[in-house]
Parts: sequence; C-alpha cells; structure tokens
Amino acid sequence: MIKFDKVNFEYQAKTPFASQALFDIDVEIADGSYTALIGHTGSGKSTLLQHLNGLLQPTAGAVTVGDIVITSESRQKNIKPVRKRVGVVFQFPETQLFDETVLKDVAFGPQNFGAAKEAAEKIAREKLLQVGIAEELFERPPFELSGGQMRRVAIAGILAMEPQVLVLDEPTAGLDPKARLEMMQLFRDLHDEQGLTVILVTHNMDDVANYADFVYLLEKGRIIDFGTPSQIFQKPDFLAEHQLGLPKATEFALKLQARGRFTFERLPITRLELVEAIRQSSNLPKHFSQLKLSDENTLEAGLLGERGTKETN
Repeated sequence: MIKFDKVNFEYQAKTPFASQALFDIDVEIADGSYTALIGHTGSGKSTLLQHLNGLLQPTAGAVTVGDIVITSESRQKNIKPVRKRVGVVFQFPETQLFDETVLKDVAFGPQNFGAAKEAAEKIAREKLLQVGIAEELFERPPFELSGGQMRRVAIAGILAMEPQVLVLDEPTAGLDPKARLEMMQLFRDLHDEQGLTVILVTHNMDDVANYADFVYLLEKGRIIDFGTPSQIFQKPDFLAEHQLGLPKATEFALKLQARGRFTFERLPITRLELVEAIRQSSNLPKHFSQLKLSDENTLEAGLLGERGTKETN
C-alpha cells in the first residue's frame, strides 16, 4: 500500500522564493493495482511522483510506502530502501544510460544495492530478455542501439532492482505507434503476470481507459477528482472545463449522441465497449455487423458517414 496523508510540498521552503506545489494530497494506491495520474502540464504530477521514492520529501504530511514512512524529518539512509522498492521510469529514460555495455548498465543498479557482480549480471540478463533485448546485444555499447532499444535497456535496468512498484512518467513519449503499443503491452504483462503495482502518468486518455483500474485527477497541486476510468469519463463537461481530454471511443460516442443516432445509458470508454453498445442498439445499421473493428476509420465511415449521407439526401 502507498498512502499520501495530507501531503504538502514547497519548493525552496522557508525562503523568500518558496513556491507551494502540492496541497493536502490524500492518495491511496493498493498493492497490485494499476493507477493513472492525469492533469495538464503544471498540475503537480511530476512533483507527486518524486515523493513516491523519496526523491522529494513532504514539507508537511506523510508518504507511506509499505512499512516506510517519509516525512520532512526523514533521513536519507532511512529512505534508501524505498528506492529499491519503487522503480521510476522517467520520460526518455534512455538518457540515463551511461555504462560501456548494455549488460553492465543494467547490472549497475543491483550491484549498487550490494549484489555480487555474478548475481547482478544474472538478473540483468533475465530482465534484458524480458523486455525484448536479444542476447547478441548484451555486450554492445547502449548508445549504438535504436531509440526504442535504448528505452527497453533503461527499463530493464529499473526492473533489475526487482521493484514492487513501477512508476511510469509518460513512458511512451517520442515512440512511434507500434513501439508505443508494444511498450504499453510490456507494462500490462508486468502488472498481470508479476503482480507489480503500476502508477502511470500520461496525457493519453486511451491508455487510461485501456489499462488503469483507478484514476486521480490533479490541478494546481490538488486532487480534484478520483474514481475508476469509467466513472471519470462519464463527466465530459467537467473534464473539458479542466482542460482534460477523453478516450477516442468516448469522443465518438458523444458525436453519435449529438447526431441523434444513438443514446448511451453509460458512455463507453474503450473501442470494445463502444462496439458492444452499438450492437445492442435498436438503431443499428444493417451493414454494421459486417464492419471490421481493426479498421481505424470503420466506425466513422460506417456510422457518422452513413448518417451524414441520409441527412444530405
């Protein structure tokens, strides 16, 4: 369990330049959950993340990670175990690579926490294979790899610490669509197969809908809402007011409702939910059962397009 209890944080506290970034944050993240943090730039997401492994300490309040409580008075030697328990994948983690070979880079973390070289390299090999890095690349300099490969190596380095919690700060930034989906599937597999607690910071609402089981919304350093993705995305006007988007399926459902073609008792948040809701509708076009779900433009052309044609005629 991770718990924030009335956490406040000020940069440059007790100076004339003090700036408060978090206000009375109360958050609970259950073991084995997949939690998303969303909010526009400057909302406090990154500041909150840095409290998860003790990079920042609360100005007031407490952060509890397992049996370790972090307050403004905590000493670094007491916080260090949290950094093994909580692995953080920052944006563009490949920029943190530094060692002369891929294997040495990934083995560095375990060795830094006391593992023998042989044991550290053994786990490094396991984690590199787990993230899809072929064995023939282990002795290559990491900077000779592709951008996507370098990111996988950086993630392997975090996994080599065998964290119980994986924190992802915009982990697919800069990746092409195929690599992005592969990366998100990797994180889902780690969550599902190894029981890792995953905390995702993202601007991609489709990722929130498809992967997360709970969401916190931040604005100006405060929690302004929380709930399951389905609960959160039933509030399109509230989200728009706070400059937050919707999953594509939800946006499309709202377009259908605006045209008077469908009425949804509950807005779908994923493509599968959207398709199922439309199939159960009495207004289902005759040809819809033949449409292919793999086609990105199928629903737009088959539903909005058909309606538009009828209205024109």
